[in-house]
Amino acid sequence: MRYLPLTQTDRTTMLATIGASSIDDLFVDVPEEARLDGPIHDLPMHASEMAVERHMRALARKNTVAGDVPFFLGCGAYKHHVPASVDHLIQRGEFLTAYTPYQPEIAQGTLQMLFEFQSQVAQLLGTDVANASMYDGSTACWEAIGMARRITKRGKAILSGGLHPHYVSVARTMAKYTGDLLETSLPSLTAETDIDALIAGIDSDTSCVVVQYPDILGRIADLKPLADACHAQKALLIAVVTEPVALGAIKSPGEMDADIVVGEGQSIGVGLQFGGPYVGLFGCKEKYLRQMPGRLCGETVDATGKRGFVLTLSTREQHIRREKATSNICTNSGLCALAFSIHMTLLGEAGLRKLAGVNHALAVTAAARLAKVPGVTVVNDSFFNEFTLVLPKTARPIVRQLADRQILAGVSLGRLYPGSVELDHGLVVAVTETTTLEDIETLATALEEVLA
Repeated sequence: MRYLPLTQTDRTTMLATIGASSIDDLFVDVPEEARLDGPIHDLPMHASEMAVERHMRALARKNTVAGDVPFFLGCGAYKHHVPASVDHLIQRGEFLTAYTPYQPEIAQGTLQMLFEFQSQVAQLLGTDVANASMYDGSTACWEAIGMARRITKRGKAILSGGLHPHYVSVARTMAKYTGDLLETSLPSLTAETDIDALIAGIDSDTSCVVVQYPDILGRIADLKPLADACHAQKALLIAVVTEPVALGAIKSPGEMDADIVVGEGQSIGVGLQFGGPYVGLFGCKEKYLRQMPGRLCGETVDATGKRGFVLTLSTREQHIRREKATSNICTNSGLCALAFSIHMTLLGEAGLRKLAGVNHALAVTAAARLAKVPGVTVVNDSFFNEFTLVLPKTARPIVRQLADRQILAGVSLGRLYPGSVELDHGLVVAVTETTTLEDIETLATALEEVLA
């Protein structure tokens, strides 16, 4: 903020009102080692606006732009081509400035867009219903775990080792306040996923099993046996999709009887944007609709019989339910949901399937070429547009050396799982329609050189 209007008296009054002795009391949940004990060293206490802008531009120039170099990063955020028409349409005033559609009579455009978004997401995930978006994939994942607890009245969730560690971290943070027991594990660098181990762990205390599809290593598993095992114990299966483009080529989790399907919608219509804002996807079976977090837009008719749209379900804390709300998420990612919906509309089913086919074909080409690099093996038997390599050396310094050559080679598992000796040779490589054959050859040649 450029202007802070509060006086010390104002701050003292507010702290007294909430029963805090000092501002430090508001940060007790932040670990001591993560807090500063004073001003940031070497940072001036003040500077002119022009000086700050110049300094920030200089820092920005140090970034490597994703579109300017061979780019193979993935692991939950993917570089896809977003048509220019998406950005053009979301910047129209009626969309860019729209807020929560509390008054349907003046928000029909926003409500219809969210209704179409829900329809697209439900078809994509293979679920009966979908809500009008969440913050992002990780928070949607946690909300699904909380929803399973409400439905089953149980407090133990089994999280697959193939679930993105950042999603696991968010779930752990939230579980501290709900008392949920989360059973987690690390992934193994094997071609097979941990489906059998997950099935073996299900018991009468299990509320849900959470599995990523495709998983963090890019592996694809048949979820139907896991769904059957969950239902035999009256537990729920939650499937997490971080790359929705994959669902243009592989069977949806809903088709394999997953009860709740969540995911990250960034791949469709939303750029990488330094990690956000993104858009969370959330769908479920119709019988669990009342426990679904967020909001649901519905189609109806007005007094004259004309079609209209309304908020059909919105059991959130800033409405009537408050402490009985299903979620503390108090808004949706409306503009990102709009971008998703526009891009999906431009693609259509045929376009999405074609896009998925291009992604997979290029990934197959990349995997075959990289497997020829001496000492490198491909973990996966199955994958969509992302797969895992095992390098003969620790992956993190290799990634850095390739970045110094202006090649963003992928995500090292050592970065995602620090301290894991088993995983520190792993490198997850993602390939999309923006990847060229020249990019693949550039990566392979450079990898041969740095490993020699």
